[in-house]
Amino acid sequence: MTDTGRTAIVRFVDELKRLRRRAGEPSLNRVAALTADLSHPLPRSTISDKLNARSLPEWEFVTSFVTACATHAEQSGTSLPPGAVDLSRWANAHLKMLRAVDSAHTAGRLAVSARAELDRHAPEATVAPRQLPAAPRDFAGRDAELAVLDRIADGTAAPGGTVVVSAIGGTAGIGKTTLAVFWARTAADRFPDGHLYVNLRGYGPGTPLTPAEAVRGLLDAFAVPGKEIPATLDGQTGLYRSLLAGKRMLVLLDNARDAEQVRPLLPGSAGCLALVTSRDRLASLVAVEGAHPLRLDVLTPAEARTMLADRVGAQRVLAEPEAVDRIVAACAGLPLVLAIVAARAATHPDFSLTDLAEELTSAHGLDAFTGGDRTVDVRAVFSWSYRGLDPAAARLFRLLGRHPGPDIGTPAAASLAGVPVREVRAQLRALADAHLLSEHRPGRFACHDLLRVYAGELAEEQDSAEERQAATHRMLDHYLRTANRAAHLLDPYRTVLEPPEPADGATPADLPDTEHALAWFTAEHRVLMAVVAQEDIGFDAHIHRLARTLSAYLYRAGYWHDWVSAEEAALRAAQRSGDRREQAYAHRGLARVYLRLDREDAALAQLRQALDRYADLGDQIGQAHTQLNLAEAFDQFGQHPMALRHARLALDGYRAADHSAGQAKALNSIGWTLSQQGQHRDAVDYCQQALDLQRELGDRDGTADTLDSLGHAYHQLRDYEQARTFYQQAAEEFRETGNRPEEGLTLDHLGDVAADAGDLPTARAHWRRAVELLDRVGPAEHVDAIRAKLARSEESPAVVRTSDRGR
Repeated sequence: MTDTGRTAIVRFVDELKRLRRRAGEPSLNRVAALTADLSHPLPRSTISDKLNARSLPEWEFVTSFVTACATHAEQSGTSLPPGAVDLSRWANAHLKMLRAVDSAHTAGRLAVSARAELDRHAPEATVAPRQLPAAPRDFAGRDAELAVLDRIADGTAAPGGTVVVSAIGGTAGIGKTTLAVFWARTAADRFPDGHLYVNLRGYGPGTPLTPAEAVRGLLDAFAVPGKEIPATLDGQTGLYRSLLAGKRMLVLLDNARDAEQVRPLLPGSAGCLALVTSRDRLASLVAVEGAHPLRLDVLTPAEARTMLADRVGAQRVLAEPEAVDRIVAACAGLPLVLAIVAARAATHPDFSLTDLAEELTSAHGLDAFTGGDRTVDVRAVFSWSYRGLDPAAARLFRLLGRHPGPDIGTPAAASLAGVPVREVRAQLRALADAHLLSEHRPGRFACHDLLRVYAGELAEEQDSAEERQAATHRMLDHYLRTANRAAHLLDPYRTVLEPPEPADGATPADLPDTEHALAWFTAEHRVLMAVVAQEDIGFDAHIHRLARTLSAYLYRAGYWHDWVSAEEAALRAAQRSGDRREQAYAHRGLARVYLRLDREDAALAQLRQALDRYADLGDQIGQAHTQLNLAEAFDQFGQHPMALRHARLALDGYRAADHSAGQAKALNSIGWTLSQQGQHRDAVDYCQQALDLQRELGDRDGTADTLDSLGHAYHQLRDYEQARTFYQQAAEEFRETGNRPEEGLTLDHLGDVAADAGDLPTARAHWRRAVELLDRVGPAEHVDAIRAKLARSEESPAVVRTSDRGR
């Protein structure tokens, strides 16, 4: 080893020695004893070897050594400095040491576990998001602003520089987003590590994104597993900035409400550029963060003429220069308005520009865009497209102001309007042709903020309150009934939903099978989250039931934080409507997702409230469901006698209510818990009873769970062939029902069986696939454990053995 590599190891070992002294200097025998029950016990000889820097300290050694020092300090009453035993800090130091060693000699000389750790943190293995929207068509002008952005971006490359923020401000329709996206696209190669984009919805219909919602979306772009995302905004922000550290990335934060919404989303290291657009001046961002303000003004007359010529043809512009001047003046340099005028001229080549100019200047309208010397009437501009619609398309446009966004599918639009799908398709095409909607994906349509406001104003003026309320009812009914159908395709034995009175004219989407159900939930995910977030719209019964059905998808997809938001929205709606049964269901839903986020105390509190409400209602099945959830909770805590007690109570309740699917789930829960207590033969008996009943009922979700339990029991009995068979069947069921987290966990178990049977190539294949599935949805510690098994299997195949584990 070179002197450089040796020096890096010695420095790191010195830090380990310093920790040992601060912890009260436990003897080497004491350290060895304290690690005996850890996943990586340390013999005294190994500790001596590492502390004398005779060999490279592996990460497993570091975790066990630090844990032992922390335990000794606690037991001896020794006070350690803050962060002294923070494993994340030690991980950074360990990686720094590994990289120094790696640069000092050939990579092949490193220990396999160290090489695997470096590979996991190598830039090549890091997700490089590419989220920028498509570049705008027919972009004109803005040369001065583009040059300013180029100069600002040049500052991100300054050695030792700070993060650069540019704040693009201006009124609605001024072209802030168009400029930002156009420049970002042209400058993309300056930021090789990735490009992030988020619409903060600061101005427009709907509720602005909270910083927590925005940062969670940014973490999703990095494929951060759900269980690795901290619960607090500060923790999420810290993780987000850590992911950007040392990288050159562009972050486009579009349509910000104010500086407070933006501040947690700013990168924290040099080399990154945050580009922010907002109607707000963002003065405090300029004052505190040193953002570069770029105030976007209206297009110059020359730029506006160029834009018009690009869109309607240079010959028409040259033929009617006076009319062009009047159009440019009336549009007051607002690119959005000019684009609509140009679209009208382009789609009506027989209209003279003089006639269009006369129509524009004689109209009056949208108050927010009238003032000073700007004589433009944006309502009049929008009305040109609107007045050209047939009555049916015009009505649909108005009703779209009732939809929360961010987009709408064709079947939902049909229910919103109360017409058949075949009719609404033609109406949507008409709206897209008139540039009042954009079809950003086949069959899905988005509406610009100003146009949505305009649609809402028209609805207020032209449609009665009863008509507007009926449209909202139809929209919610469509989403609720389709989601309920999709949820039952995924889980046929979920609690039966009692939907509110159906709305005339609302039609659920046709979902023939599980595959279509998953595809529908995926496409409508963000829309459904926006719908359930609505409050005070007079349809609480729809809201809390819709949130309940949405949980079937969020669970399978691993969207834990969205699941929390949906259940919280359901609880608020149920409380507003006074529906105690739905309140109980929401408490149970919150408990289930809290368990997946390791918030055990919060989960137990929710389950106690659910049990109380079901008892007050005399609901035997609800109480049994909750007892089964309590069994799951205590199993997760490792309190298996308590888990068994609640599983038996659940079985009693299901039998009293003659609930067959519940009885099967409870039998499986009893079998699983018995296996956790070493009673594997008894476990097989209970699980086989459950499996027979579930297959008779056609309960695929329950079947998959029970197959997994049987695989575990036979694995512990060392019957590897039976274990392999049941685990393979479980993985197939989970895969076909879209349950990504459970499929990943089962594949991990399959790998363990193969390893114990001596088939390491098959084990590695299962483990690698498990990592692929679990990387985003977690649990994070399980993913790390699988990677460690992979590393050990490469390093020393003879010692790879698996141990008893929970789910």
